Amino acid sequence: MIRLQRSVINAIRAAKNPADLYPWLQNAIELEHSTIPPYLTALFSLKPGSNDEIARLIHSIVIEEMLHMTIASNILIAIKGHPAINKPDFIPKYPGPLPMSVGGKDFIVGLEAFSIPLVENIFMKIEEPEKPIPVEQPQAAAVPDFATIGEFYDALKKKLVEFGNGIFVVPPSQQVLQWFDTARLFPIVDVPSANHGIDIIVQEGEGTSTDPFQSPGDPAHYYKFGEIAAGRKIIPKPGGGYIYGGDPIPFDPTGVYPMKPNPKLTDFAPDSQARSRAEEFDLAYSSLLNALHTAFNGQPDRINVAIGLMYELKMIAVSLMQTPAGDGSTMTAGPTFEYIEAAQAAVA
Repeated sequence: MIRLQRSVINAIRAAKNPADLYPWLQNAIELEHSTIPPYLTALFSLKPGSNDEIARLIHSIVIEEMLHMTIASNILIAIKGHPAINKPDFIPKYPGPLPMSVGGKDFIVGLEAFSIPLVENIFMKIEEPEKPIPVEQPQAAAVPDFATIGEFYDALKKKLVEFGNGIFVVPPSQQVLQWFDTARLFPIVDVPSANHGIDIIVQEGEGTSTDPFQSPGDPAHYYKFGEIAAGRKIIPKPGGGYIYGGDPIPFDPTGVYPMKPNPKLTDFAPDSQARSRAEEFDLAYSSLLNALHTAFNGQPDRINVAIGLMYELKMIAVSLMQTPAGDGSTMTAGPTFEYIEAAQAAVA
């Protein structure tokens, strides 16, 4: 059951000026980012040419998480804040809790190869809406009632309304507005545009209180993961409601690399191929965070460098997944998502 500490909501509601919102918008950026390494690890662990529909669904979710991180960053920029991306503690410690202890300190998120239990027990819980819409399955399970980060974003919206349009003083030229369609990534210039951006973050993750689809034929994240877990597409049910009863989404367990769970650089022997490739991945990942930091702090065109590094990450990750871990087991190496300070020179 996903829960957010009540003190976070109270702190947002108690904000006296825009600067009081800076740490919470920074937390929103960190939260949206924190899901990307676990999702990417599961995606990269799927062997090319296998489990293609599952890979497509996870990839679509990752892209939208990047959009959400960008929207949160642009809101912070618009009210004179400065996103902090290139610092070691920007990255959660995997395995460990999410930023702001979303889900509680006992809700542990790691870096693991894809599996159906990973989707059911971790990914779906990350994306759980405040009021999930019951979706029938061949073996229907009860849907619990719980609270999520939806209330966090709702508190931010209300506080922005309270402060008014006057807090949006930084011009759109300082915001990152490339790579996504203008219907979803647009300049943040006032309360309506900021709150519309927040609505996109929430709806793409959770859907609405009445519809599991964020747009026709495109389920919200929670329900996409539900499709993967159920092995079928979500469709409307005759007479009302929804059911995971559409086209099959097959899963082939042999199409997953046997990645060592929650790898660290120190797990791999010095001078080993696994260590070399893991360091190469972390250097590219750290360079990506540096490029994003620069883009969100006055040089928005640097987002093009970040996009190029994203493609590089995928190629390195595929090599990692095919590299023996070197610990005497049959497992392979995997990405560690650790920050390397030396990477700052790579995007200077």
